[in-house]
Amino acid sequence: MSDEARRGAAGAAQAALRASSEDRKPGGAAGAAAGSPLPAATAHKIQLKSADMKEDMRQEAFDIARVAFEKHSLEKDIAEYIKKEFDKNYGPTWHCIVGRNFGSYVTHETNYFVYFYIDSKAVLLFKSG
Repeated sequence: MSDEARRGAAGAAQAALRASSEDRKPGGAAGAAAGSPLPAATAHKIQLKSADMKEDMRQEAFDIARVAFEKHSLEKDIAEYIKKEFDKNYGPTWHCIVGRNFGSYVTHETNYFVYFYIDSKAVLLFKSG
């Protein structure tokens, strides 16, 4: 990876994670709702905050997150499910953090980063290593 690509990847991650308190609120103005409508029983509001990821992969992240939230109630189990699905579908090494209140500072591979809210919980998914 070139130095310019590294700086771009790191910059995208840093910018995404310098979230203000307004950004951390699910109803904040920093993102628009994304994802296709689902039946009421499985509908989860997705709010994209930052992404360095192709649209089809990002949509898959939203879909996998919806399934994870349906299957699991603990944040660590949700994160594990999402991480393992992406490891299986796109190869290692993916990292996933799920929660209501966390700080992070990460470096990711170019085109493999997404940060979004599903309902009131944040999901940070990125590939590194």
